[in-house]
Amino acid sequence: MQNIMLKAKLHMATVTHAVLNYEGSCAIDSDLLDMAGLQEFEQIQIYNKDNGERFTTYIIRGEAGSRMISMNGAAARKVAVGDRIIICAYGNYDANECKDHKPALIYMAPENVVDHTANAIPVQAG
Repeated sequence: MQNIMLKAKLHMATVTHAVLNYEGSCAIDSDLLDMAGLQEFEQIQIYNKDNGERFTTYIIRGEAGSRMISMNGAAARKVAVGDRIIICAYGNYDANECKDHKPALIYMAPENVVDHTANAIPVQAG
């Protein structure tokens, strides 16, 4: 059996560009992709904290060091520049892989500076 598990997350990234007339996708700073273990053309889910939109697209590489998070094509209609978003990628893992699986969690500060990283989320208290 395969389980779909969180592979990586860029938490609270800021949208820097929304370009309607560009080939669709999400351009992400190459440094962030490398840090999170994400690849160009990989499917991602976008969760917009500011307007509640949730949608699927794929990654294209943005210029290294640019801090770019650009929503392009139809995805540009789901965001506004300045919106805070969560970008997630998921993978299929078998039962043995799931036992030790740890996602790459990248927590963003304003201007898409990395605040900290982790590979676990604290237990939510009631």
